[in-house]
Amino acid sequence: MLEPVMFTGGVYKHDLVIELVEDLGGYVLQKNVTQSEVILLLLVPTEDMPALESLIKELRGELVRAPLAGTEVAVVTPTLAIHHLPHTACDIAEYLRRNGAKSNMMGLARGVGREIAQINEYESALINEHDAAVFIFGNFAECIRKKESLYRNISVPVVVTGGPKIPKEDLPYAFEYVPSIGRVAHRARKATEIGTLDSIIDAVGRALDRTRNEISKDPLTTSPPRVMDAVREQVPEVEYSYSPLPIALNLNGLRVKLPYQGYRDAVKAVTFDEGVKLGEIATIKPSRMKEYILVRILPASETGFVF
Repeated sequence: MLEPVMFTGGVYKHDLVIELVEDLGGYVLQKNVTQSEVILLLLVPTEDMPALESLIKELRGELVRAPLAGTEVAVVTPTLAIHHLPHTACDIAEYLRRNGAKSNMMGLARGVGREIAQINEYESALINEHDAAVFIFGNFAECIRKKESLYRNISVPVVVTGGPKIPKEDLPYAFEYVPSIGRVAHRARKATEIGTLDSIIDAVGRALDRTRNEISKDPLTTSPPRVMDAVREQVPEVEYSYSPLPIALNLNGLRVKLPYQGYRDAVKAVTFDEGVKLGEIATIKPSRMKEYILVRILPASETGFVF
């Protein structure tokens, strides 16, 4: 298993951390440099964590677990109108990014109204391409209970937020419910507001860890970060994508942000050192997001091997 962690420390000698992670068979997912500080999102083999911790202790850096690293999370509001898109949605989406996730904000086409709110098949399929979803509701408990129909058929874990305190048994289709963050007319600044955002991050992290545990029972044929590196090397056009993140990682695959019709064959033909092609160990299909290429790696129970 690869453990998701985040390193924070000085720029000086941070390349030693990168070299060690790569030597251990891990992956560097993201690197952010701000003047004299660097932040690295890493995937490291669990059994090799002591070696990394020892090096970071020498460098006087900080290493924390980052369960959101290498994942995509959908932030869903009933609509994108000002009625349903207060500052809370922006705060949550930004906070998810700060903690390592790739967040996508989404408003439903027919989410208005407690009694008539709906979600269509396209929107459900798009949300299901993510690893988890955060549904943002308002300040009325009865409205939050009624709108469970919006996420009832979502297959990924759903974290619901709202203003009032509601017993978990009242929301059986939600993975967790986080209160005290309804509609507000300002950005989160107070300690209590930041604490609520931390609670959302913790809830999403627990949801992602549950998915990781389920995957570990029937491991993927290969890891998504390895597929990402192979696609970058053998499909160089991906580096010219206008998207700020040309390849978005998921727990069970990735999204390559190139047109499906033009590059599906090139992605299927990506070959690993073992002589296996990506098209043989993964399903390659069009994404609901701008017709990008969606890669879903098959488990070992279907391919019969792991590499």
